[in-house]
Amino acid sequence: MKTRPLRLLSAPLLALSLVLSVMGTPARAESDAELARQWQYAWNCYKFGQVADPLPVGRARKSQSISIVINAPRAGVFKAYSDFENHIGANPFLERVVTHSDKTKHGVRTKNLTAIEVIPIEPDPITLTTHAQQRLDLSNYFYEVDSWSTGNIVTHQKIVFESLGGSVTRVTEHLTFETTLELIDFTLSQGVLAHQGIQQGLKQRIESGAL
Repeated sequence: MKTRPLRLLSAPLLALSLVLSVMGTPARAESDAELARQWQYAWNCYKFGQVADPLPVGRARKSQSISIVINAPRAGVFKAYSDFENHIGANPFLERVVTHSDKTKHGVRTKNLTAIEVIPIEPDPITLTTHAQQRLDLSNYFYEVDSWSTGNIVTHQKIVFESLGGSVTRVTEHLTFETTLELIDFTLSQGVLAHQGIQQGLKQRIESGAL
């Protein structure tokens, strides 16, 4: 397996990934068809769980927003930033993104996908999967993501792209994490740090012209 240099924020992301790994069964190297079946099962469970309001006893939800300014026009930033294939490299553990469906209707592009992360732990790396649905509003420059991962952690994201003029774009991520009461504070803090690291990686690659 190809080894990537770990960035400064890899330690907190690794800590969060380790917590997820011990709470669930690490994924095997499933086929894309098997991942699609897992995605559908996870989506059905997710929709059922979201009906509950208030949250079930023992679960909590917390939110935080983070922003970054990228020196590039909004249309190009939106296209590069919203493509999860481009997150490979910005996220030091992300190895592969499997897209199960990709449809556009009434100006909204909906993608069902699974992200495969490999945590480089000796003697055997741990593979984790995150199933997600991404909905891109192509004319209003924002997208939303609902994802669910090992450890019964649900994440809601709304990422907004604002033109500041002069080929400068502000990207704001509105993040909401849902998990057990015991893990919610840790999940929020480490999840935010992980997203900030990905933001910085995408900023560097977009501004350099790599994306």
